[in-house]
Amino acid sequence: MRKIRKIRLKRIITFFIFNLVFSVVLAPFTIFWGPFEGTKTLAVGSILTSRHPQVVKAFLSDEEISEIVNKYDSAAAPSNSPIRRTVFDASAGITIEDINGKAFKGKVMLIKDPKRIKVAVTKELEVTGERVSDFVKDTGAIAGINGGGFYDPNGAGNGAFPDGLTVHNGEIVHNNIGNKSTDIVALDKEGKLIVGQIQADDVKKKNIQEAVSFWPTLIQDGKKGVFQDSVWSVAPRTAIGQKADGTIILVVIDGRQPTWSWGAKMSDLYNLFRDYDAVNAANLDGGSSTELFYNGKVINKLWNWAGERYLPTGIVVMPE
Repeated sequence: MRKIRKIRLKRIITFFIFNLVFSVVLAPFTIFWGPFEGTKTLAVGSILTSRHPQVVKAFLSDEEISEIVNKYDSAAAPSNSPIRRTVFDASAGITIEDINGKAFKGKVMLIKDPKRIKVAVTKELEVTGERVSDFVKDTGAIAGINGGGFYDPNGAGNGAFPDGLTVHNGEIVHNNIGNKSTDIVALDKEGKLIVGQIQADDVKKKNIQEAVSFWPTLIQDGKKGVFQDSVWSVAPRTAIGQKADGTIILVVIDGRQPTWSWGAKMSDLYNLFRDYDAVNAANLDGGSSTELFYNGKVINKLWNWAGERYLPTGIVVMPE
């Protein structure tokens, strides 16, 4: 009897293992080739904006990816229709607005004095990252968003290493690209937002005080940047811009939550910044990093089920 029970138990375990492996192997085919359009869109948006976009391209052609992304053109706010705004909060020198496109929801924070914007860097650089809430508390700021990109050389996945150039108080605090050109999101001594490509040598030449690296540039000196929606797909977004009068525009768009907000394409961000009269604007790290922390709490809807992500950098708003 014991032998029979052992044989049955082994068969049951083997059956479950086989089905588990079979499901894992079959999953990408079901997602990318199956009939579930919502799941396919979420997967394409998530993976295209990750470090492994080749996974999508292994199953879908460039034409199919473009078709999936462009399928939501009718849902996105057209360029001639302003995105609806509602003032959420207004305090000294800051205004926060709820924004609603046809396929996304998010928040915009307007800061009149650009010199209040600083880059926050994790206290344990190259060891572990911090949450945006930690950045705000550590610096004595009143608000914060996630910052630049990051890489993971040791596989820990804890946001310890900022990618590209990171500048704080006029000094380069991290540089993993030498003097190669990189896409920058920076503020100079006068509080002017600088976007586009620079080299490490330009930090002193251009009097850059605060900077992180990410892309693409959305608007540079009033002109539209170069980007493709089919490359970036639809996802949660964080971005920064500036008006001609110096006002900083911080944007967070919720995403990957079909009953709440699908997310935004780069063209959606461009249209949004144009609606806010930005003369310079750039995309920041998004996806599960997208967050706006204000007044002691996260005020957007995080996509990351685990809560705030650990990051190497954030952008904070200091008190007046």
